[in-house]
Amino acid sequence: MVAAAQLGGPWLDVNARLDRAIQAGELAAAHGAKVIAFPECYLSGYPYWLSRTNGATFGDRLQKKAYRYYLQSGIEVGGPEVRRLVQLAADLDLTVIMGLTERAQGTTYCSLLTISRHGIVGHHRKLVPTYDERLVWGYGDGYGLRSHLVGTARIGSLNCWENWMPQARQAMYATGEDVHFGVWPGSVKLTGDITRFTAMEGRVFSVAAGGLLRRDDVPADFPLAEQLLADLEEMPFDGGTAIAGPDGHWVVEPISGREGVVIAELDLGRVAEERFTFDPTGHYSRPDILSTTVDRNRRHAVEMVEQEAFL
Repeated sequence: MVAAAQLGGPWLDVNARLDRAIQAGELAAAHGAKVIAFPECYLSGYPYWLSRTNGATFGDRLQKKAYRYYLQSGIEVGGPEVRRLVQLAADLDLTVIMGLTERAQGTTYCSLLTISRHGIVGHHRKLVPTYDERLVWGYGDGYGLRSHLVGTARIGSLNCWENWMPQARQAMYATGEDVHFGVWPGSVKLTGDITRFTAMEGRVFSVAAGGLLRRDDVPADFPLAEQLLADLEEMPFDGGTAIAGPDGHWVVEPISGREGVVIAELDLGRVAEERFTFDPTGHYSRPDILSTTVDRNRRHAVEMVEQEAFL
């Protein structure tokens, strides 16, 4: 049994959104779910001001203040917010896939944490921020391209347009995924095609977790609030949470414009049935002709190399 939370809430208000996430986790567990996924950067929110306020204007005073606000709302892995999620997972025996704005010194990353009852088992940073996201997010690495065993199912996840990257998908299929989670800031237009395609290509269950954002979720003290509140679009992010089976048919069609938790029981035997004709990293691969190498080392700007000093 899996769950995907389609949630909104006050933008960049970590505590308010964390409370909602915990309630969603409790609801999912009460209905028998063993895994729940949340949208991309649900904690504390997607940097949606960039595309609506000329975010690339170099040296702009308000853009600098906006980034400062966004950075301060970010979450440190191992910080108090993550500790609450670790406790939630332990208390409910629930695996949580959480999208978050990770703060690391002066940089933010679009990150995914996979948290089981044993603690943090997965920490992935988005490989390539998309378009204007590159103004605020650092580039990730291959460290988090891993899947995790939950019961008899092996699950994996990618952020947003990473799901369009053929080699990233191939890397995840090669880990033995049965269920693939794609997390999104929220767009029915985006999740409809790729969710079904991933399911058919990987012969996996494909789960999309999309978020919601309403114009009036913007805090009044955000430096560019006036411009964002003047936006004519009432709901910039409209969800798109969905589940497709390994034959590409919908288990749950994309849901638009409303909050909730989607819960579904998945028959993992269907994965084996569909791989009878196609297995992209098994009998339908040609490693003698086509191969992909994945570097799963964590990358750092500076590597300290030193010998023990003599006193």
